[in-house]
Amino acid sequence: MANTTSGTATFDKTFAIDEIIEEAYERIGMQGVSGNQLRAARRSLNIMFQEWGNRGLHYWEVANNSITLVADQATYTMFRSTADGTSSTTAVYGADDVLEASYRNSNVDTPLTKIARSAYQALSNKTATGVPSQYFVQRLIDRVTITLYLTPGSSEAGKFINYYYVKRIQDVGDYTNATDVPYRFVPCMCSGLAFYLSQKFKPQMVQQMKLLYEDELQRALSEDGSPSSTYISPKVYYPEA
Repeated sequence: MANTTSGTATFDKTFAIDEIIEEAYERIGMQGVSGNQLRAARRSLNIMFQEWGNRGLHYWEVANNSITLVADQATYTMFRSTADGTSSTTAVYGADDVLEASYRNSNVDTPLTKIARSAYQALSNKTATGVPSQYFVQRLIDRVTITLYLTPGSSEAGKFINYYYVKRIQDVGDYTNATDVPYRFVPCMCSGLAFYLSQKFKPQMVQQMKLLYEDELQRALSEDGSPSSTYISPKVYYPEA
């Protein structure tokens, strides 16, 4: 009887794109695929990753960074890629949204309030300068911008906006690549690709593959949360005298 384990836990990083595609095709009863079928699967995998972006927050893609404030500059940009432009924060590309932000002065953070476009539009004097207290995020095709209110003045120049943002899932790329997906999502990635491929090659299996995919995805999303303590404050009623 075998009593030795592998000693590794890197399957998700050695599970290459071509193996994921092979697994998905096997689930719908197709083997020995090549040519256009491989290209169709890679295209579907990229589309599925973009569809995941519409499903909600993926905690493995959340990162932290900071922006150095410039006097009289309210808007700061994070581009999709270096080919699109130079980000205000040079290390950040591929951002999809800014989740929360704070004004940092001498390592003391003051939270900023995220406001909607309509609320920002209603501000009467957008060029007023001072310590920022609010920010507005605009998500464009090739960039994400964060606009501050108030606009930093000379006293705020050199201070920082510390923020958390969510990145886009990386493209699939070459067949020998690994995916930008943690191990928890490997099962639903395979079942999801099988569902997408069934729509093209095995329409009689679409409903079955969809049920399996949604079940796997919900389990992964539930596990991908960020648990925190819950505090309940009881409401106290005092009877009138």
